[in-house]
Amino acid sequence: MAIENNNVVALNYTLHTIEENGEKTFVEQTTTENPLTFLYGVGMMLPKFEEEIAGLNSGEKASFTLAAVDAYGEKDDRAIAQLPAEMFAETGLPPVGEVIPLQDNEGNQFRAVVVEVTPEAVVADLNHPMAGKTLNFDVEILTVRPATEEELAHGHAHGIDGTEGH
Repeated sequence: MAIENNNVVALNYTLHTIEENGEKTFVEQTTTENPLTFLYGVGMMLPKFEEEIAGLNSGEKASFTLAAVDAYGEKDDRAIAQLPAEMFAETGLPPVGEVIPLQDNEGNQFRAVVVEVTPEAVVADLNHPMAGKTLNFDVEILTVRPATEEELAHGHAHGIDGTEGH
C-alpha cells in the first residue's frame, strides 16, 4: 500500500544536519522497536517531509534533504527572551546549553535553549533547536495501513497497529 492521506505510517529514520561546508552531523535515529508512527496528511509532520515520502510502500527506502526554510525555518536573531532569575528560584539557574520548557500566555508549550546566565536573568533562544539547519533524512518505510475511524476522529495515530493505549 502506497502512502497517502489518512494512512498511518511507521518508519525508521536517521537524521543528520548538513553544515555549510557539506559536513554531516548525526542528530538522532529511530529503531524498529520504537519507530516514528504518525497519521499522514493531517499536518503533524513537516509538509516537505510528507511530500518526500508520498507514494512510498512498506519496505521502501529514501534519502532526502530539507533546506531550513522547508524544515524549521531560518533562525530569527530577535527570538531571544530575558527571563527573570526569580523564575528559577525553586529549580536553580539552568546552565548554558540546557533546553528549558516554557509556556506562552495562551498555554502553548515550547522549549528554549539557554544562551546566557547572569545573576539577574536567564537569556533564552526561542528558536526551534533545528531552526536554520539543513536536515538530511534517510528513511525506511516499515508499514503503511489505513487509519481506523477512531484515529481519524482523534487526528493522530494510535500506534503501529492502531491499538496503542487500549
